[in-house]
Amino acid sequence: MNAPETSPPTRTTLAQVAERAGVSLKTASRALGGESYVSEKTLALVLAAAKELDYQRNSAASLLASGRLADSIGLITGDFTNPFYSALAQGIEDEIRAHGMHLSVTNSRESAEQERRVALDLADRQTKAVITVSAMPDHRDYAALQARGIPVVFVDRPAEDVDADSVVFDNRDGGRLAARHLIDGGHDRIAFIGDYAWLPTYRQRMAGMGDVLDPTGSTWRELLRTDAHDVASSRACVRELLALEDPPTAIVAGNNRILLGVMEEIAGSDAPPAVIGFDDPEWAQVLGVTVVCGDIEELGRRAARLAVRRLADRSGAVEKVVLPMRLVVRGSSSATSPR
Repeated sequence: MNAPETSPPTRTTLAQVAERAGVSLKTASRALGGESYVSEKTLALVLAAAKELDYQRNSAASLLASGRLADSIGLITGDFTNPFYSALAQGIEDEIRAHGMHLSVTNSRESAEQERRVALDLADRQTKAVITVSAMPDHRDYAALQARGIPVVFVDRPAEDVDADSVVFDNRDGGRLAARHLIDGGHDRIAFIGDYAWLPTYRQRMAGMGDVLDPTGSTWRELLRTDAHDVASSRACVRELLALEDPPTAIVAGNNRILLGVMEEIAGSDAPPAVIGFDDPEWAQVLGVTVVCGDIEELGRRAARLAVRRLADRSGAVEKVVLPMRLVVRGSSSATSPR
């Protein structure tokens, strides 16, 4: 006797989501498409309905016809000129290649609005998952991608206001490592030149330095400089600091671009300050620069593993992975004796 035929499970339609949410089909489409003029209340209703019905937007047929369908994972970076992102992309690509996927890389230029646009573009091109170094102050907009069945993993900067996996460095401990090394070297006039003040990496590194320096009564916070996102602004900060009546004996550079600006500005100085940088570009090894760094490629590999795992199991608990940083001592941190 032949077994009775069973019908394949049917996919939830957008019309069913709209009906469950109590909105029109057009409004549901706009909400799941991430359009900004949908109210927060309506967006919440549509996302909740989509989650309850396990709705996944599927435009594969039209994308295939246009040649845009790809078995890929998307990476949103902050700045193509920063070598940090090439190492990060390498780690991600190494991991996902074994799963038959390739990496699509795009750039937000540290703009929240541009990040929203490129994230939606990746989703519309049927990217399987998105890994983002986010420039957004909160990440609730990414709930729309998750509702479409696209896992989102935050890397280098943690997820805010959304349930999503993340992989970051222990930046607070990194700040402690830098400050403790300089204190042990006898420095008390320690400057810190940081990236954009809103960046969680900057805030955590500064907090770690405070953990070590504040109990000593150090006036280091008077020597804080922020928003040095490129080499030129970093050099301007160094000139300002070294022109002080009582200049710093040591400078901590908040990332590799800032470090390059510091090293360019103090080049040829008769009595350069001690220098510690964050990240470890190849040229820092050549110049003998002391750095605090983590394994960037491992950061990428771990983010990729989370994305692949989430593709297989969307119901698992959210993971936050914190990777260690280490101090690599070279000559620059003792470049000058404390004044």
